[in-house]
Amino acid sequence: HVQLVESGGGSVQAGGSLRLSCAASDYTHSSYCMGWFHQAPGKDSEEVAVIDSDGSTRYADSVKGRFAVSKDAAKKTLSLQMNSLKPEDTAMYYCASGPPGCRSNWGQGTQVTVS
Repeated sequence: HVQLVESGGGSVQAGGSLRLSCAASDYTHSSYCMGWFHQAPGKDSEEVAVIDSDGSTRYADSVKGRFAVSKDAAKKTLSLQMNSLKPEDTAMYYCASGPPGCRSNWGQGTQVTVS
């Protein structure tokens, strides 16, 4: 069973930056799909950035050019560098992983607030 723990959320002014980290348990394999999702109040969960099982990355259109996802296989961590933050980025951010897919295991979430 994969366990995920997020950290790095907080409050920041528009235009600022934050870096989120997700620590995975020892049961995580480097080939597992891992990604970041967010959910704003009253809205559905949305995919933000994903590193798929083949190593390819994909981003939501709203964050392309501003966010960067990376994975350190040796440390079993997934990171999300968020730059040029906007108020509409405000949400609870969750780390998730496979298998199967990218959404089988979830962390507890970390709040990001941009004012």
